[in-house]
This record gives sequence, C-alpha cells and structure tokens, in this order.
Amino acid sequence: MNCIILEDEIPAQKILKNFIAKIPDLKLLGTFKAAIEANSFLNGNDVDVVFLDINLPDMSGLDFIKTIKNPPAIIMTTAYSEYAVNSFELDTILDYLVKPFSFDRFFKAINKAKDRLETSKNTLGESENVLFLNVDKTHHKIILNTILYIESDRNYITVTTQTQKLSYIDSLKNWIVKLPANQFIQVHKSFIINSKFVDKISGNTIFVSNHKIPIGRTYKQELLNKLGV
Repeated sequence: MNCIILEDEIPAQKILKNFIAKIPDLKLLGTFKAAIEANSFLNGNDVDVVFLDINLPDMSGLDFIKTIKNPPAIIMTTAYSEYAVNSFELDTILDYLVKPFSFDRFFKAINKAKDRLETSKNTLGESENVLFLNVDKTHHKIILNTILYIESDRNYITVTTQTQKLSYIDSLKNWIVKLPANQFIQVHKSFIINSKFVDKISGNTIFVSNHKIPIGRTYKQELLNKLGV
C-alpha cells in the first residue's frame, strides 16, 4: 500500500515514519506539512492511505478531506480525542489515532486499511469502467482496464487493448481527461500507456506488454515518478 503523511510536527512525523518502516508492504511516498502541498501530490499519484493531522497551518485536516476528489482511506492523528466523534461522520475516515499512540494501535489501523483496499479492489473487479467507441458505425465495448496504450496520429486515435485495436477520429487530449490519472500516463506527445501493463523501461523506450513505446524527453521524469522508479 502507498501512503503519505500530512503532519506539521516533526516529532510526530518521525514516529509515523518509524512505524511505517516496520511494515514491509507499506510504502511511504511523501511527507508534507501543509494541505496544499499534499493535495497537489494526491492529484498526480496513486495513494492508498493518508495519515492526517487535524491541526494544520493552512486548513484543518477535516476541511482538507472535504476538498479531495475521490479521497483515499484517511487515518486521523491528533492529540485531541474530542475530535473523534465529528471526524468519524466522514465516510473516508478509516480510523482515529490519539497521540501518543503505540505501534500495536497503529498496526490495527493499517489492517483496517488493508481490508478496505481489498474490498475496493474486489468491487472494481465486479464493475469495471466501460465505454463504447463508435467506429465505422459500430459501437465497440471497451473495458478501460484492458487498454494497453493509446496512440495519436494527426486527427486519429488508435486504442490498443488486450484483444483489439480500434482507430477513429479523436484527440489524445480528450482521452487524457476521461482516463484515471493514477493508472494511465502520457509518456509522449502521441502516446498514453496503461501503467498496469508496463514490463520495463530501457533508455527512452517503455515496453507495454511487449509493445515498444517511445518516451518523450519532457514526459520522462513524471513517468518515472508515477511508476516509483
């Protein structure tokens, strides 16, 4: 699971980092002191859990949650237990850790997050995002999770999935808007790839299910950041 810390107190950050390091399948992607910084990171990265302090310098943790579109699981951390009742009214809040909390209590919260993530994955598997492409007067069903990559050539778009390849008039810009940003990454002015099917990166070439896709110079660093390379 990927997580971030949003906490303005250095001692509290150190405790969380120490606890996170003890759990092998929990990966810390970043530590932030202000909500605005964390929000920018959440918009461009795949985060499963946020450890969130209530008292922040720019806005309260509770107000911050309300600004996040499709928020991940939230584990609140604060020294004030009286906030617990109000915070649990928000569905995205998974657990509430009152400082100072023990590793055992922290580990219990992580197990809750794992259970929620597993349930979410199973739900997505049952109702995958689907769209229909009108190509040559025929509506073709496309399951987003099966798309390997999308290529732009002048005014045409070619969508390559695990089972088919469809070309029609459209722009890459339209696809960038409709695709989940955490899964689909633009790697070139003419290509968007599905990170789920990335096999390897060699120089300025990315291999997506054995398909060679060029990597544009201006896109490479963001690509590496999103893949955690």
